[in-house]
Amino acid sequence: MALDVHLFPCLSDNYGILIRDRDTGQAATIDTPDAEAILSEAEKLGWKLTMILNTHWHPDHAGGNAAIKDRTGATIVGPVEVTRIAPLDREVLEGDRIMLGATEMAVIDTQGHTNGHVSYFAADDHMVFVGDTLFALGCGRLFEGTPQAMWSSLAKLTALPDDTKVYCAHEYTASNARFALSVDDDPAVGARAADVFAARERGEPTVPTTIGLEKATNPFLRAGLLARKLGETRGDPALDFAAVRAAKDGFRG
Repeated sequence: MALDVHLFPCLSDNYGILIRDRDTGQAATIDTPDAEAILSEAEKLGWKLTMILNTHWHPDHAGGNAAIKDRTGATIVGPVEVTRIAPLDREVLEGDRIMLGATEMAVIDTQGHTNGHVSYFAADDHMVFVGDTLFALGCGRLFEGTPQAMWSSLAKLTALPDDTKVYCAHEYTASNARFALSVDDDPAVGARAADVFAARERGEPTVPTTIGLEKATNPFLRAGLLARKLGETRGDPALDFAAVRAAKDGFRG
């Protein structure tokens, strides 16, 4: 692989994600949840930040843009919605290609959590950086988008190879696992939940996950099956997804 990844916790439940092209040494941060933490981690690693890759506009994803650009001169790349809180150097849409040194990443439109949310797919390295669209055993809330938009975005991600590593932006997995157990009695879900609880007890991250693991155990990607179990099947995958998302929104476990 040509891409190194450094994951670290910040804020209350965010992850900072730094990536580095091994051939050239150019490095980027995926979103900017905590500028000082990101700059400190990059300094510890000896990585020079040349790029910021924003997934969406929320302050815990783009709020550190100005501080990091001021200190490093990094080029800020992201969907146009980021300009709601910070300037961009380059606006991107689905199908665009980003070069971090010798590493190419494809931009995927993954709206739903917000209307302009994007993900970044490094095909050669089998990695995708998904912000708040897909979580380990979960998915983002629909703050702006529709169930149809989010379901379409999830379908794009699940079409990636099963061995693709998924880097999401939050450590929500234990809560997501409790919900999954409440709606899905599949033994694979139970086994994964046990692994998640054990990892969190040890203080270990549950990120990254993989596309294959999410397809097998994530309740939002098994929405048709679970909607039938909940007695909420609508005969339409997006509406079945909406029923499962509504159940999670009301879950207090």
